[in-house]
Amino acid sequence: MSEQLTQPNSQVADDEIDLRELFRALWQGKWIIIVTTLLFSVAAVFYALSLPNVYKSEVTLAPVAEDAGLKIPGQLGGLAALAGVNLGGLGGGDKTGLAMEILKSREFIGRFIEQNDLYLPIMAAEGWNRTNDKLLLDPKIYDEQTQQWVRKVNAPFQPKPSTLETVEEFKKLFSVNQDKTSGMVKLSVEHFSPYLAKNWADSIVKAINEEMRTRELAEAERSIAYLNSQIAQTNLADVRTMLYSLIEEQTKTVMLANVRDEYVFKTVDPAVVAEKKSKPARALICILAAMLGFMLSALIVLVRYFSRK
Repeated sequence: MSEQLTQPNSQVADDEIDLRELFRALWQGKWIIIVTTLLFSVAAVFYALSLPNVYKSEVTLAPVAEDAGLKIPGQLGGLAALAGVNLGGLGGGDKTGLAMEILKSREFIGRFIEQNDLYLPIMAAEGWNRTNDKLLLDPKIYDEQTQQWVRKVNAPFQPKPSTLETVEEFKKLFSVNQDKTSGMVKLSVEHFSPYLAKNWADSIVKAINEEMRTRELAEAERSIAYLNSQIAQTNLADVRTMLYSLIEEQTKTVMLANVRDEYVFKTVDPAVVAEKKSKPARALICILAAMLGFMLSALIVLVRYFSRK
């Protein structure tokens, strides 16, 4: 019985001794810990200050509600489906999902980059001068005097970035997400220049609306041409009535595509020029660096102390 009581007590005593020894080891190496933590903190301060400010411009969009479209029951509806004609009954969610996938596609982003000539601000910019509203370009990538790309890359890459390279970099600056509850779409663009970020956000919204309008308009016009050819080939009254109804529906689509600027996304909260940076979080960088320096130096001190013993 007495042995059972003394055994836990001896374990507690050993634990206390180990803790005392641990703190003794840390106290003996306190200067190593202090100096290392200070060095990490100073290095983090200089590193954080060297990072350029990045600004975010965000726009809130609401999917444009679609009409229910023409409902054609029975065999006539099946005939229209077999003909491959769009009855106009697609929900707004379907069109919104398609538009968001197009927004994220390499083809759409690449075309947007080429049309607006965004290679320099995406691939060569390393900062922004607020005084003269001018981008600071990396001289190792682009020579402003000769106006030539001078970056050193290995084949198959070229000094001038390809569209695919630029698309991958742009995707790091661009994001679009839809709230599953409200259905609202948040589109944001980050860049060193808050003015460019705002302009790009506006241009992307305009471009996707134009893209969707062009696609719907082309599809509706092809449908009308097909339906007219089918009317000329049939004498059945019911079928001709159905085809004329489909033409009416496609004509409505053409009308909406021609008169509605915000075809698939309606702007609820437009993009603005950001006044405050979105990153880097300099204070957080310094805190994390100080913690890393402390833990690393403490580990070194403990390893040295116990390895000597």
